[in-house]
Amino acid sequence: MKEKIIEKSNELFLNLGFKSVTMDEIASSLGVSKKTIYKYFKNKTDLVASVTEYIFNNISSGINQICSLNKNPIEEVFDIKRFIMSNLKDEKSSPQYQLQKYYPKIFASIRQKQFEIMQVCVIQNLNDGIQQGLYRKEIDVEFISRIYFNGMISIKDKELFPLQNYSMNTLMNYYLEYHIRGICTEKGLQQLENQLKQK
Repeated sequence: MKEKIIEKSNELFLNLGFKSVTMDEIASSLGVSKKTIYKYFKNKTDLVASVTEYIFNNISSGINQICSLNKNPIEEVFDIKRFIMSNLKDEKSSPQYQLQKYYPKIFASIRQKQFEIMQVCVIQNLNDGIQQGLYRKEIDVEFISRIYFNGMISIKDKELFPLQNYSMNTLMNYYLEYHIRGICTEKGLQQLENQLKQK
């Protein structure tokens, strides 16, 4: 039952937002009483923490699987983007914004974990790209990986990028193009153009 509650809550939180969904709505959509939910989670914050952990673990394992395929690094970046978008439902409800505003401790903890996993993945991607002649040899891998992470967090700031002006998919495409153009060789640019045609 605990897994069912987490899965249903995940669906509701991503579609409607962490703050917007009530425990009553979760219970009702599962066809159970609120008491049943409280048997597994002491309060809504506890449930939100479990759901964010669930999302994080799903996305992390999916990203690891994509990275293990050893694709060309530019293709890999776009595959990861597509995978994340399919899991985050285009973020129409700005779940990250609501998480940051109403559950700052959970947000900070997840952000730290995201940083740690993304650092490993992005640094590997950058080094592979340099080796394959797709990214320029002289780039500072550590610096680029940190800037990349920071940019990924920033494009989800709905005050900077209101969702009525930009869908999350559009923003991620713009950002990936911006990131890759900045580090590419001529050979890499051809690969980038191929990916952009597939959008």
